[in-house]
Amino acid sequence: MEPAEPVATLIEDTVVPTSDLAVGRADAVAPDPRALRLAEAMIFASTEPVSDRAVAEMLVGQEAVPPEVEDLAAYVAAVMAGVVALYDGRGVAPVRVAGGWQFRTDAALAPALTKLVERPRRLGRSAMETLAIVAYHQPCTRAEIEAIRGVALSQSVLDGLLEEVLIVPRGRKEVPGRPVLWGTSADFLRHFGLRDLRDLPRREELMVDVPQIEMPTASAAESNSPDDGSAPETAAPPADGMPDEGTAPGLDDPGDDPGS
Repeated sequence: MEPAEPVATLIEDTVVPTSDLAVGRADAVAPDPRALRLAEAMIFASTEPVSDRAVAEMLVGQEAVPPEVEDLAAYVAAVMAGVVALYDGRGVAPVRVAGGWQFRTDAALAPALTKLVERPRRLGRSAMETLAIVAYHQPCTRAEIEAIRGVALSQSVLDGLLEEVLIVPRGRKEVPGRPVLWGTSADFLRHFGLRDLRDLPRREELMVDVPQIEMPTASAAESNSPDDGSAPETAAPPADGMPDEGTAPGLDDPGDDPGS
């Protein structure tokens, strides 16, 4: 008798979309009620998102997979579809996040829960700008972040993002000095409720609400100039087009340290 094939080869790392779950297919094996309970309990007990592979390994280990099942990935998808259906219309439900499954409260109930849950500390503007650059350009170095933002990156901002485990080192760039490459973490995905980086808004979506600003003509500029002929003072915008920043560093303060 040939040894059983390992679970790792029976189910791929790729996530099966909920739209492709095997419920209702003529050749699909209906998930066993015990399999639903096991998957539900596993997700509830875990503090981290539970992957399809982890669910498959647990079901196989607990002998909760019927012998007639030929496609383990499809069976796990059917099990998870059954678990999701159990929570339809409930206050909590298993959702896709960071490449796995995790119980989350219904977003519609957020206003009622704001007074019950301690409000997390908000990221300052500098931290959010830095995090956005890392998310869209990762892996990237500190110098590349500064080049995109047009201002020096405060060490306190970088330390704050590391403390919140929103960014992590992703190796070193093979250039002189071998600077550290930065990328986002699994906590970043969980914090923003993303399944993976492909869920990040596209540039077109981010720019849809930006108003079109009509630049003044030369004649209009001359008509608005002072009578004494002196030129009005204007602040030169930074290279990245963002407003000037303050000097106080930190996650809760938007400033950068110009001396860093």
